[in-house]
Amino acid sequence: METTRDAFLDGRLAISQPKRGYRAGADPVFLAAAVDAQPGQTVLELGCGAGTALACLLARCPEVRATGVEVNSDMAELAVRNLSGNSLNAEVVVGDVADLPKKIRAQSFDHVMMNPPFFDRKEGSVAEDCTREAGRGEGTKLSTWLDTGLRRLRPGGTLTMINRIEKLPAALAALHPRAGDVIVLPLAAREGRSAKLFVLRAKKDANGPFKLLSPFVLHQGKSHERDGDSYTPKASGILRRGNPLPLQN
Repeated sequence: METTRDAFLDGRLAISQPKRGYRAGADPVFLAAAVDAQPGQTVLELGCGAGTALACLLARCPEVRATGVEVNSDMAELAVRNLSGNSLNAEVVVGDVADLPKKIRAQSFDHVMMNPPFFDRKEGSVAEDCTREAGRGEGTKLSTWLDTGLRRLRPGGTLTMINRIEKLPAALAALHPRAGDVIVLPLAAREGRSAKLFVLRAKKDANGPFKLLSPFVLHQGKSHERDGDSYTPKASGILRRGNPLPLQN
């Protein structure tokens, strides 16, 4: 696998990624930032890829015990190298979300996080590169991802995910009635634009009210007007400094 070495969190992390196929961007950084993990707690990431979200989480919360599951053995090996290369400790297990290894099924976790594939896999639409297809093509249904995540949570544990906004109805349907206290934060590229992504956090076996928060705006200005990333101060704090993403208004 030909890879590139990319900087995350303003250079605090160096992550090797496939040169072709699925490549992590801001999504796993926001996912990790939304997990409210405390020292000594356990976190499971389903579909950890090259380990970007795990690395971002551990950079902010080094005292959590983290585990990643990845179906692609080459990507899992890359995740191990990325975590080790950044002096971060996590276990990475090769396994399918739809059929987790026995050692993972025997455990329960305080937090589960996931960035399920965005796009429905349709006939004739399979990506040429297998890592891109695994990363963005939905071979396993979203409901299966969420069912697996809920099964691995302890009672009262939290499930955190990021996905495209059109997947929100399916996600809510899959979580009900096994999880509550659901909080949804839409992510919009700029003020006044429709949200393309959402971050969701839910608590297993809870029955609190649903909360839809005001959109989180990533970029300043109505359009791209100059060179540079133009991130808002809050977005820059997450993407550059590794700040947490509080799910509240």
